[in-house]
Order: sequence, then structure tokens, then C-alpha cells
Amino acid sequence: MALLINDLKRRQDAVAAEVRAALERVLARGWFILGPEVEAFEGEFAAACGVSACVGVGNGTDALELALRAVGAGPGDEVATVANAGYYSTTAIRAAGATPVYVDVEAGPMNMDAGALQAALGQSTRAVIVTHLYGQMAEMPALLEVTARAGVPVIEDCAQAHGASLGGRPAGSWGVAGCFSFYPTKNLGALGDGGAVVTSDGAVAERVRRLRQYGWREKYRCGLEGGRNSRLDELQAAVLRAQLPRLPAWNERRRVIARAYSEALRRAPVAVPEKFGEDYVAHLYVIRTPRRDELRAALMARGIVAEVHYPVPDHRQEPARLLVALPVTEQLSREVLTLPCFPELSDAEVEMVSRAVREFFES
Repeated sequence: MALLINDLKRRQDAVAAEVRAALERVLARGWFILGPEVEAFEGEFAAACGVSACVGVGNGTDALELALRAVGAGPGDEVATVANAGYYSTTAIRAAGATPVYVDVEAGPMNMDAGALQAALGQSTRAVIVTHLYGQMAEMPALLEVTARAGVPVIEDCAQAHGASLGGRPAGSWGVAGCFSFYPTKNLGALGDGGAVVTSDGAVAERVRRLRQYGWREKYRCGLEGGRNSRLDELQAAVLRAQLPRLPAWNERRRVIARAYSEALRRAPVAVPEKFGEDYVAHLYVIRTPRRDELRAALMARGIVAEVHYPVPDHRQEPARLLVALPVTEQLSREVLTLPCFPELSDAEVEMVSRAVREFFES
């Protein structure tokens, strides 16, 4: 049997009792949309993120789109973002009617480069989406210094950074809004799709709350353009509530695994993560090598699944095809490789993967 990037069966086996109890609670109540479970989860997750409000939505991409709409981004506006994060922010920007402007990243952390952001901002820039890629928080103080001078709001894409914090300040609390996905593979994952927008801006929270349900100001009375049906349901909220208390321990185990990989691969000709503080929750453990495709094939031949996150930068995707210079982003797309990393991974499996990588380069 192959060793997976993220074994969801092991995850659910570990929380089966809590999840079943949560589901049974919802079934017994008979309330399935925007009920007490969503309300309770929104309060608990807002507290975990260090903000005053959380609005549950249908998925992480909707969270980004509704946050953009809440800050007024739309047709004729530009939104700065990175191009190395799987087309998710691009999809949200285009859905809001705005135009993405791509910013290159730093080679080490692979997150947005503050200098490149400064050069990308213009008169039409309405917002910036900063992605905390692979569970590594971006350098928010430097980025916010740039955006503050320009008077442009920042929306954090926290889909891969549940529970991360920088200087004691959680992901999602730095910008005007933070957007989360609860796709099953995330550090905090549901049993299906789900998402949330977190914020301490009351006006943003209210707009997102209305936008997630047709723009209603009250039932059946629409008072806000651009609304849709995007609601976190009661079953998923209950599942997330059951797992939220485990998130800190899961994240710490991910750091332990990442640290073990990096130590084991220190002498191999690969670039590995080197920081394992609170600002890194190891959503994905990503190494870099020019021999990426050969290494991936060799690992797959040994029953070890390795993935590429992500092979095609947004500006090179077929719907975009933009002629912009993003040299670091394009180099990363040729070199990044994700190794298995999830809390239930055993120490023996970590060593097995590490040994397979080392032996590839020694052969």
C-alpha cells in the first residue's frame, strides 16, 4: 500500500468518537443550516484567530471572493497576489470582477516579496491577497508597511496556515480579513468543503455575513449586490468544533516531522525548510531540487506518493497567459516537491521517506 501525502483515514480514525458524537448531536437537533453549531464554531474559531468575528462560508475560494467584495473590489480594480499558490486567489479575484496583478516571491520562504509588492502597486490596486503558503506565514510586518503607505487593505489567504502565528499574533488577524479553507486535507479539515472569513472589522464581517446569503439584510429582502449562497453547514461546523481543540497538538507534530525530515536530508542536494517556529505549521513539507521529476518518479516506484504544489504558475495557466516576469515563481514551479507530512505519520515512515530521498541522490 502506498504511503500517501495525507492519509485522511488515519485522521478520522483518531477522532472518530468525537466526530460521531458531533454528527449525532446535529441529527438529533434537526437543524442543518446556520444554526447553533455554526454560531458556536464561529465564536470558537474567532477566538483561536485572535479576532472579534468569524463568518462561516461554503469553501476557501468563496471566502476570498466574499472578502474581496466586502472591501469593495470589483470591475476596474486590480488585486495584487502571488502566482505560485494553485490559482485559488486568481479564481476569487476574477469571480469578484477584478483583475489579478502578480507579485514575485522570495526563494526561501516562497511567500510574497515586499519589494516586488511595492513595485506592483498602482492607482487601480484595491486590495492585496497575501498567501501563507505551505503553512509558512508571510513576512506580514514588511508587507503591511508597504500596503499602509499605499492605503490598500490586505486580505490573508490562510488556507494552509490554521493555527500559525507570527510574534504571538495569529494568521488571519494581521489584515483586514483572513480567509480559511476547511477542505479535508487542511490542518483543520472538515468532512467536505467549508470555509470562513475572520476579521476584527465589524463592517467587513457584516458585509460578508450578508453576502454569504444572497445579500439579504433580512430574510427574503436583498439589500446588497453580489450576494450568493455560500454557507458553512451545521454538520461541517460540528465536525470542525470537535477537531479544533486538537489543532495545536497536530501542528506541533507536523513541526516535529518537518524538523526530522530537514535534519535527515541536511546532506542531500535539496533545499529544505529551516524554520520551525510558531509561524510554521507544516501544512505541506516541500523540498526543492532541479531533479524534481526524477526524484518524484523514484519515490513513486517505492510506494511513496510525492506531489507538486504547484506545477503551473497562475500567470502561465491557460485562461491567463500573461507575459509578466516572475523568475523566482517560475523556478520554484520546476523544483518544488511535497513529501508526506501529516500528524499520524510515524517516525519510521519519516525515516523511510528520508532514506529513499538520500538513496536516490547516492545512486
